[in-house]
Amino acid sequence: MARSSRQRRTTQWQLVLSLALASSGLAAMFSAAASAAVARTTSARCGTLRAVPSYHHVIWILMENEGYGNIIGSPDAPYLNGLAASCGLASNYAAISHPSLPNYIALTSGGTQGITDDGEPSAHRLGAASIFSQLGGNWRALEESMPTSCDKVTSGDYAARHNPAVYYTDLATTCPKDDVPLRQSLDLSAAFTFITPNICDDMHSCPVATGDAWLSRYVPQILNSAPYRTNSTVLFITFDEGTTASNTVPTVVVAPSVPRALRVASAYTHYSLLRTTEQLLKLAPLGAATRASSMLAAFHLR
Repeated sequence: MARSSRQRRTTQWQLVLSLALASSGLAAMFSAAASAAVARTTSARCGTLRAVPSYHHVIWILMENEGYGNIIGSPDAPYLNGLAASCGLASNYAAISHPSLPNYIALTSGGTQGITDDGEPSAHRLGAASIFSQLGGNWRALEESMPTSCDKVTSGDYAARHNPAVYYTDLATTCPKDDVPLRQSLDLSAAFTFITPNICDDMHSCPVATGDAWLSRYVPQILNSAPYRTNSTVLFITFDEGTTASNTVPTVVVAPSVPRALRVASAYTHYSLLRTTEQLLKLAPLGAATRASSMLAAFHLR
């Protein structure tokens, strides 16, 4: 989706730094150094185990509207590139559709459920099963800038279309307590945690550098958390949709058993991520996830 001039807000110091680096010809060097530094600091979080543990926590972070080539190798995303360089990267992973909402629904239910737009929950009351309903109350959605828990109305920097749980009608009981505003400190106690930055921090309405800076603040919390340090957690970072005909998006896989600097060229989709997550959490695959390629073996998750 097009970004408005108002939404393309970047802090003054970022603009000054970018212009200075570009004018001096040092932008690429700065990005490479920054990515290398991130890779060094995060390398201790991947490739630490040869035997695969029993993973029982899965975390997704959903970013927005950037294709593979917009992120991987970009000087604006040193943190995410460093993470990819020290952990696992799926280099041939495709989103399902356009615009945003069909992808979020496909990711969580195994199908787009006939949705072709970004309508509000009031326009799409879904009775379909989802990974949330499969888990009963053992899930959590952390939504940045959401005014109240399980909020079904887009407002400010919060987009309901990026919060799939609010579309499923069978979550009426669990949604108010499990779909909550993102706080500075992350609650990662649930089996499945779905994290959505707001429409600026997810790169939808602000530059890539803004989203990368957001990741650099929140991902270390995950890597330093008790669930991750006790070898029970897998983190996936992906994007809802790409910007090319192939709809290819970068997807980074972070876990203690993922070999460092692993790149996997096998073809995957959002349905693969759903299938892989359901396998890790001992759930039956939903919809198109039953036919999707699993990512478990390629990323050393089993």
